[in-house]
Amino acid sequence: MAANVETMFFTGRNVPWHGLGTSVSEAPTSKSALTLAGLDWQVIQKELVTADGIPVQGFRANVRDTDNRILGVVTDRYKVVQNKEAFAFTDELLGEGVTYETAGSLQEGRRTWILAKLPQRYIISGDKVTPYLVFMNSHDGTGSIKAAMTPIRVVCNNTLNLALSTAKRFWSTNHIGDIRGKMDDARYTLLYADEYMAELGKSIDWLNRKKLTDKQVYEYIDALFPLLDNGTEQQIKNLRRMKDEVKERYFSAPDLQHVGKNAYRFVNAVSDFVTHSKPLRERVNYRESLFAKTVDGNPMLDRAYAMMTEE
Repeated sequence: MAANVETMFFTGRNVPWHGLGTSVSEAPTSKSALTLAGLDWQVIQKELVTADGIPVQGFRANVRDTDNRILGVVTDRYKVVQNKEAFAFTDELLGEGVTYETAGSLQEGRRTWILAKLPQRYIISGDKVTPYLVFMNSHDGTGSIKAAMTPIRVVCNNTLNLALSTAKRFWSTNHIGDIRGKMDDARYTLLYADEYMAELGKSIDWLNRKKLTDKQVYEYIDALFPLLDNGTEQQIKNLRRMKDEVKERYFSAPDLQHVGKNAYRFVNAVSDFVTHSKPLRERVNYRESLFAKTVDGNPMLDRAYAMMTEE
């Protein structure tokens, strides 16, 4: 298990961010998920005092009730969103029958997440695509509350969370003010999901119509991995390896053999690379970084999509 993962469960399905935590046979309900994820604790806020007993005005400590671990020091305007509230919110947001694919705690409880499968299923250009909802929270004062949907191409488990200019898939807010009111606004993420998937379908149809020659594919890959000025021999070798890997995925991936040589195939090859390729240096938290990109998006995938739409 990666060093920054404190507790976690996952359903055992072969989706990109799995490989961490405890596997369970099926996606649980929120009540059991809270326990399986090791999130059945609360954050309490305590006043801060100096070593000689002087109160520290304007700040509080967020403390976990089960072990008195200090998760962070925050201002007195900071509003806690408890783990139980996050699950209750997601239950309410998605309605009856929601199932949770994974949930857990990072960085000794400072950050938590929930991922649920949305009930809708989409067929886009002949591909089955399943949308997921991710809810991420922090208890240390350094991050916002986030909700986002990310679609997965089922046949290969590649993410398709493209940065579309015509639709939104992401909501976030800080831990201050009317938190309940702000979280009520997050209900629009479901509207965003429908709108996003509709626009994603249009974008993919357009990408399918944009034919690419092999020469163009090589040029696009070169543009994704530009040579470094005064690069070392190892850096040049690494760039060549990554470019060869994207080429292999574009020309030889089994799930793309039915797709023409077009922009959609190129975007999928890049998505396959950023979703499944192991980094050159496999840091202990690389899977966590990959998971985080389900919310924030992947810069290389966004760049590949932008390249296809620039002309």
